[in-house]
Amino acid sequence: MAGNPDPQAPAGSQPEAAVLDGAHPDGAHPEAARLIDSLQEMVSEVLDGVAFSSLSDDDAVAVLGAVENLGRRVDAARVASAADVGYRSRSILGHDSLAWKMGCQNAIDLITRSTRVSGQEVKRRTKLGGSVTVRVVGPTVMPPLYPAVAAGLESGALGVDAAEVIISGLDQIAARVAPDDLFTAERALVASATGAITEETVGLPGEGFAFPADLVRGLAHEWQARLDPDGVAPNDSPVEPRSTVGFGQLRNGLYPLRGGVTADLRGVMNVIFDSYLSAHAAPAFPSSEEQALIEAGELIPGSELAGAADERSGGEKRADILRGVFESAGRDPSTPRMGGAAPTVMLHVNAVDLADDRGVGWIDGVEAPISLKTVKQMICAGGYQKIVFGPSGEVLSLGEKERFFTPGQRKAIAARDGGCIIPGCTVPAYWSEVHHVIAWRHHGLTDVDNGVLLCWFHHHSIDTSGWQIRMIRGKPEVKAPAWLDPTRTWRPGNNHRSTRIPARRTP
Repeated sequence: MAGNPDPQAPAGSQPEAAVLDGAHPDGAHPEAARLIDSLQEMVSEVLDGVAFSSLSDDDAVAVLGAVENLGRRVDAARVASAADVGYRSRSILGHDSLAWKMGCQNAIDLITRSTRVSGQEVKRRTKLGGSVTVRVVGPTVMPPLYPAVAAGLESGALGVDAAEVIISGLDQIAARVAPDDLFTAERALVASATGAITEETVGLPGEGFAFPADLVRGLAHEWQARLDPDGVAPNDSPVEPRSTVGFGQLRNGLYPLRGGVTADLRGVMNVIFDSYLSAHAAPAFPSSEEQALIEAGELIPGSELAGAADERSGGEKRADILRGVFESAGRDPSTPRMGGAAPTVMLHVNAVDLADDRGVGWIDGVEAPISLKTVKQMICAGGYQKIVFGPSGEVLSLGEKERFFTPGQRKAIAARDGGCIIPGCTVPAYWSEVHHVIAWRHHGLTDVDNGVLLCWFHHHSIDTSGWQIRMIRGKPEVKAPAWLDPTRTWRPGNNHRSTRIPARRTP
C-alpha cells in the first residue's frame, strides 16, 4: 500500500510501501512475532484435537475454563499491543508517527488494516490500553492509571469486559475521590472479578469467588455510592435527576416510549411489572374518558390537579401519572401476590447513614442508588416497609415462630439476604423462597435465624447440588460444592447491600 503524497515533504521523504499483514517491513519476522506464531501453531494443533461434543460433562466445563483463561491472556496482549501502536502513531509526532511511516492516515487506520478488526474495536482496545499501560510524560515513565486492573489483565486472571466495567465505574468518581480510596475500590473490584482475597474483601459475601462482569458492574455502583454518595445520588434539588416520560410518533402501530426514570421510580415499576408477569395476569386500564384526560395531562389518578397551577413539563407530568398508576396498583388488594406477599418496594438504608444524614438508599432489583432525600420522602409518605438493623447487620425484630414463615418474617429475611444467598446468583428477594436451614421436620424452628432466601432452582436442588448452608450469629454462610471450590471453605452468603458497612471516612 502506497503512502499518501505530502506536498510539504521534501523529495524522497515519502513513506515507502508497507505490507500490513503482520510481516515485518524488511520481510523478516522479529523474534517476538516469530515466537507468538509458533505458539499459535501449538495452540491450533491442540484445539484441532479436541472433540468438544464427545467430552464428559466435567471435562467440558474444564475445557471451557481453560480456553477462557487462554483467551483472557491473549486479550490483554491485544490491548497492550494496540495501545502501544496507537501511542507510536500519535498525530503530534508528524512524519515520525508510525501511522505516517506505514502510509496510513492515523492509528485507527493502521490498526484496522493490520488486524482486520473494526474501528470500534480498535477504539475500545486503545481506550482501555490508555488506562492500564505505563504513561510516558517527557523523560518520566509513570505507572498505569489503574495498576490493579493492569496487573489482573497481564496475569490473565481479569477479563477485558470486567476491566472495562471497573474502569468505567471508577472513572465517574475519580476526580472527586481521594487516590487512596480509589485504589482501595479498584483492588476490591479486581478481587471480586478474579476471586482473589484481599483486605478489602475479607468477610464480604462471596469472598474468594470470581464474579462475572455483569455482577462486578453492580459492585462498582456500590463503591461509587460509598465513596461519593452525593455524586451518584445528589441531594440538592437543582442537580437531583428527575423522571421524564414521553411518546414518539406512531410507527408500525406502536408509539415509542422515550425518556428516563430515577432509581426509586424504577423500583416502583419493577415490582408491579414482575407481579403481573409472574401471575400471568393483566391489569385493569382506565376508561376511555379517563385515558383521554390522562393523555392530555389534566388528570392524575387519585388527585385533583386539573386546572391547578402546574410548572411541570409534559414529560414530568407523564412520569408522575405513571407513578400514580403503579403505586395505586401496588395498593390494590386484587394485585397478584408473589411468594406469599403483596408486591412491595423494599427500600433499604443503613440506620447509621440515616442518623448521620449522609449516604444513599437502595431498592431491590435496581442497581443505581437513590439519594437520602428521596429515602426520607418515601419513609415520610408511607407505604414502604421500614426495617432497622443492629450495629453488626443483624435483624432486630423477629416474627412469629410457626412452620410457615409469616409475611413479617419473610420481609425481615429479605431485608437481610437481599435475594438468593448463593454467591453469584442474582435472583432478587421477591422471586425467592424462604428455606429452613435446619429442616422443620428435623425440629428446625420457623424463625428468622433459621430461614434464608433461595431462588426456586437453588431451593429445588439444595439437597443434591452440593451447596451447604449454616447460620452463624444470625447470618447465613455457604459452602460451595467441590467442583466450584476445592477448598470447601465456609464463606458469607449474599446479603443486602445496605448491611455491608464500610469503614467510616473522616469528615
